[in-house]
Amino acid sequence: MKSQKLVLMAMFVSIGVLGSAFIWFPAGIAKAYPIQHAINVLSAVFLGPIGAVGVALMTAVIRIFTGTGSLLAIPGGIIGALLAGVLYKITGRVGMAVVGEIVGTGLLASLVAVPYAKVFMGSEFGALFFVPAFFASSLSGALIAWIIAKRIERSSIRLVDHSLK
Repeated sequence: MKSQKLVLMAMFVSIGVLGSAFIWFPAGIAKAYPIQHAINVLSAVFLGPIGAVGVALMTAVIRIFTGTGSLLAIPGGIIGALLAGVLYKITGRVGMAVVGEIVGTGLLASLVAVPYAKVFMGSEFGALFFVPAFFASSLSGALIAWIIAKRIERSSIRLVDHSLK
């Protein structure tokens, strides 16, 4: 079971890193990476909160080292993944994981980004600077994940043993 979980985590990290290299759109003066947020929701559903945080952290670190993400990828990914995982674990509903990602990244992470950016990046942007880009990115990615998860639910294919959580 542990090897199955690790393989799934590695696949999610790979998709997150590659997706961020190729799929993005401008969101104000920042870039939105919706695949990262889609992966956050899907990993929250299939791996639970701890697995989702692990996937988000590894994806963020690799994106930073490869130049497809900034230091803001760490709070932006982890907070949304954690809240998505917790809400899914409590309710068992994909829609709540989507809400968790949007609120966790779009609102909470954008507020955490203000002092984080000041300490680690030396920038003095206000909260309103981060909210639109974080919200657009998390909303678009979470909706992509919702569509994928609903398709998986409707199919007769059982992709993951939910006892992995």
